[in-house]
Amino acid sequence: MSLLAVDNLSLQINDTDILHDVSFAVQPREIVALTGESGSGKSITALSVMGLLPQGTVVSGQVQFDGQSLLDLPEPAFCRLRGNDIAMVFQEPMTALNPVQTIGAQVAEAIRIHQRITRRAAWTHAAKTLDRVGLPNAQFPLNTYPHQLSGGQRQRVVIAIAIAMRPKLLIADEPTTALDVTTQATVLALLKDLVADFDMGLLIITHDLAVVRQFADQIVVMQKGQVVEAGPTEVVFDQMRHPYTRSLFAASQHQVDLPAPPKPAPLLSVKDVTRIYKRPAQTLFGKATAFTAVQDVSFELHKGERVGLVGESGCGKSTLTRAILGLDATQSGEITLGGLPVFSGNAPQHSVQRKMQVVFQDPYGSFNPRHKVARLIAEPLYLSDNPPQGAVRAELIAQTLQDVGLTPEDAEKYIHEFSGGQRQRIAIARALISEPELIIFDEAVSALDVSVRAQILDLLADLCRKRPLAYLFISHDLSVVRSVTDRVLVMQAGKIMEQGQTETVFQDPKHPYTKALLDAAPRLDSPV
Repeated sequence: MSLLAVDNLSLQINDTDILHDVSFAVQPREIVALTGESGSGKSITALSVMGLLPQGTVVSGQVQFDGQSLLDLPEPAFCRLRGNDIAMVFQEPMTALNPVQTIGAQVAEAIRIHQRITRRAAWTHAAKTLDRVGLPNAQFPLNTYPHQLSGGQRQRVVIAIAIAMRPKLLIADEPTTALDVTTQATVLALLKDLVADFDMGLLIITHDLAVVRQFADQIVVMQKGQVVEAGPTEVVFDQMRHPYTRSLFAASQHQVDLPAPPKPAPLLSVKDVTRIYKRPAQTLFGKATAFTAVQDVSFELHKGERVGLVGESGCGKSTLTRAILGLDATQSGEITLGGLPVFSGNAPQHSVQRKMQVVFQDPYGSFNPRHKVARLIAEPLYLSDNPPQGAVRAELIAQTLQDVGLTPEDAEKYIHEFSGGQRQRIAIARALISEPELIIFDEAVSALDVSVRAQILDLLADLCRKRPLAYLFISHDLSVVRSVTDRVLVMQAGKIMEQGQTETVFQDPKHPYTKALLDAAPRLDSPV
């Protein structure tokens, strides 16, 4: 008998068909991957198993856990089951964690909900659980808050909450999407160990086929609410009987046809930049300490050049980005754009800042949902000394939308009316409309599924052919960086460890850290 058996699961929300006859099973000590594009039904399938469906949902079929039907289970019984025998790890740990509660309190709370034990006993159990996921109390005290941890460490806290009661089934929804390659490898290794140690079944939801191939025992490919192919991972990857599976695989290996970079001409110059943060004293009479986030960083970016910046979380990428954008002063060094300093003393030069734009990882979070697209993408125009008005402004908005593959009619819509890929196109349109000299892409495609990611990368290549687009592309996905950059910078502990032509660095890395990053990155052509 399977630990989890989903048979002919169909689901409607407000008379809209979402799932159609979905069937798969998870055995103890088995890892099953649900994969497919955004909107294929992966997450709603997991929520069906967890009993977390929205109002207005009509469900048919069977979902059985350990021989017990879940669809007919009363909510009080489901509450006893949820978190105790079935647990879930969500994609974004900072959203899943309570920012005003310590990590010890949050793990202990999950324990006390299901066990009638004292607070002291719960905290002791919490300390052991956090130690099991690689957060020992000596280094990470129970009174630590989520914002004091890195992304990978926060994900470990979420995993600790989920496994505190040693569940029989763990559901992980995109648990490594926002993590760098080495942290991703560590988290995946931890999940694999937990499956073996707890005799647990693991259902992992991911759009990263390289992770699926190296990590999962079984794969279930979903498209438009249906299972189009399923089976042992290696069998599915070797045969790929369904066209959709083949298209996902092709999108994962997609290579962008970038135009040749123009002749070198100076644009961005970063010379000996250092940024030090002061840390508060840990005790009443203790001394404040200092943390060097960026140390003696130097590089250049030329007009029309595409440069990648890679490194683990906490290596200084974001700090360096803020300094380049003129959002954070540095202790020493100089940053210039077109020969003009970004900072004069500690004051940013707004005339220089206008020549730069940024595209963020989460397009929805970077937009005001109450404004229409026309106003959203026109925001950078307000920085101009003489912004266009009336018909000229409307024509510029329409043309920019067309440049990113959208229509002029989209200007009158709201951001919630678009898919994730379309929102990222709107974010790119906002960055382009003021015709900046430099665009910074900060993890701009990490949250997108493989087919949408391929479309956005092709869009960047097309824009490079149409205009002299120079960008700094920050990403933890090394395959993407390899595809869309001319040069790459490898950053560790606030320093640039290696830089050079992208293909040269990837083919023949010189620094041990670069080699470690490349070795940690999952590959489609090398199953475990």
